[in-house]
Amino acid sequence: MHLLNTLALIFIAIGLFFMVVGAVGLIRLPDFYTRAHASGKCDTLGEGMMLIGFILYEGMTLIAVKLVLLVIFIFITSPTAVHSLVNVAHSRNIAPWKKGDERR
Repeated sequence: MHLLNTLALIFIAIGLFFMVVGAVGLIRLPDFYTRAHASGKCDTLGEGMMLIGFILYEGMTLIAVKLVLLVIFIFITSPTAVHSLVNVAHSRNIAPWKKGDERR
């Protein structure tokens, strides 16, 4: 039981790390496309890792099943939403940042 709690804490810490990296990327990166990439990838991975940690901590219960369904939902919807946003930005001719340009 102690090993599962330690493993759950490791997964939660890794997820928290990715969430912080995504937030820093959202602040530091220069344009919409790179910000969307950072937030989309890091948030999906961070949320997934944290939820897996919660599943390990909870054990085999109905709550764990609901958390598994939530992980699947996030892994499908988050990348799809980011792709849709970037697709709309591209269709509206929002130019990507190039070296030497001002940050937006």
